Amino acid sequence: MARPREFDTDVAVEQAMSLFWRHGYHATPVPRLTELLGIGSGSLYAAFGSKDGLYAQALKRYCDGLVAALDRDIRAGSDIRTALRGILIAMVTTDAVDRERGCLLVNATTERAAHDGTAEQARATMTAMESVLSAALHHARVRGELSSEHSPVELARFLITFIQGLRVMGQARVDRTFLESAVTGALKALD
Repeated sequence: MARPREFDTDVAVEQAMSLFWRHGYHATPVPRLTELLGIGSGSLYAAFGSKDGLYAQALKRYCDGLVAALDRDIRAGSDIRTALRGILIAMVTTDAVDRERGCLLVNATTERAAHDGTAEQARATMTAMESVLSAALHHARVRGELSSEHSPVELARFLITFIQGLRVMGQARVDRTFLESAVTGALKALD
């Protein structure tokens, strides 16, 4: 008879996400994970299948949160430009506060680009972000905030690409003034 699990897997995924985010997949060995989580390696493997399984759940949690926050923040803005500027400047601010951590999605994509599961999670997240942004841009166009010449899908894809570049530049410790100027320039695509 199997023993009941004695730890909260949701808490474990959250804690592991923080560790992977700070150190990356390869620099986070199983003994470090089990020590942080307060469990044995057998419990880790029983709950998640492997270190990779735990990483996949942690990355999915981060990505789901990223998309939910984008959706929430874009809906909170009074107009599309204000909402997008707020979102982008918040990213600049967050990256300036903790340059070592950066964006887990960017970190995962660069560290594990050849890993099918990581690449698929990145694609799924970008698709979800595109959906949120293109819907918001479509509504903005209907409200007269964007020219009818603009393609919401093309603008969404541009913004997703810009966001990922912005996150990389933040980790590269680029000056905040530079990044804020880049945000201003990117938003001109909406003119």
